Amino acid sequence: MKAMICGTFAPVEALAYGDFPAPQAGPGELLIDVAAAGVNYPDVLIVQGKYQTKPPLPFVPGSEAAGHIAAIGEGVEGFAVGDRVIAFTGSGAFAEQVRVPASQVWPVPEGVDLEVAAGIAITYGTSYHALKDRAALQVGETLLVLGAGGGVGLTAVELGKHMGARVIAAASSTEKLALAKAQGADELIDYAREDLRERIKELTGGKGVDVVYDPVGGASSIVGVRSLAWGGRHLVIGFAGGEIPAIPANLLLLKSAAAVGVLWGNSVRADPVRQGANMRQILDWLAQGALRPVIDARFALSDAVAALQHLEKRQVKGKVLLTRGPAS
Repeated sequence: MKAMICGTFAPVEALAYGDFPAPQAGPGELLIDVAAAGVNYPDVLIVQGKYQTKPPLPFVPGSEAAGHIAAIGEGVEGFAVGDRVIAFTGSGAFAEQVRVPASQVWPVPEGVDLEVAAGIAITYGTSYHALKDRAALQVGETLLVLGAGGGVGLTAVELGKHMGARVIAAASSTEKLALAKAQGADELIDYAREDLRERIKELTGGKGVDVVYDPVGGASSIVGVRSLAWGGRHLVIGFAGGEIPAIPANLLLLKSAAAVGVLWGNSVRADPVRQGANMRQILDWLAQGALRPVIDARFALSDAVAALQHLEKRQVKGKVLLTRGPAS
């Protein structure tokens, strides 16, 4: 089969498009004909060997996909060949076929575009798990979303508003903030032009925010912790800014606050029942039209290097997809 191949941990330019052995569905697994794959910032880190997990070389990158079931492994129930599904793959999605544990595969409801669904699992899965399971976000609470124009940031804005929070979106450009506003943000902060700390004080009357959703890291994280209200929760999603912050523990103590780690992929493996229910809820909302995913760009599978480079530029607004043709 054709695939993007990582032969050594190196910059994304070292990836090669070529032939790779076709996978087979083993016990407990499903084989999927990939229609489209989501492209995520962790994919950039994985191919460089900078992520928490390192697949054995050579491997096919790509952490999520949508397509049709091609084969069913021994012991798998509840699926049929031809079913439309999305999957959290971990790796292997940038290919014509991928095998995935059945516990990491979910049916796509009728009426949901399969290509759009390819970019749902990681961004929406991460944000819903973060806000519902890790922060226990309540109706009427104030949610600050850092990096609100990116893939996960936009989903946090949208889901936070859907869950009844007052959402403050912070991003680095007017274009990204316009997208956040369209996804439901109540207030906007352009931290390329405004003082983040002072604007949070102004927008909350000095009280602070109940929850900070932080996929950025760096200095913004410290501002987020300083801006927590009493009993606030700071969600550590990732470090797209490149710097892992040292969060002052005394600030958490003084505010009776919590810094809470969020790693959705491991949660899917550790608690498949809960995360399966979460994903079904997300897909139901999508089918009902309650969620409106933002697609930034589409690339052909063979152009995966260009797609990853697009992410590296940090100008992405929404989701990046790899496609193999018209989705159904």
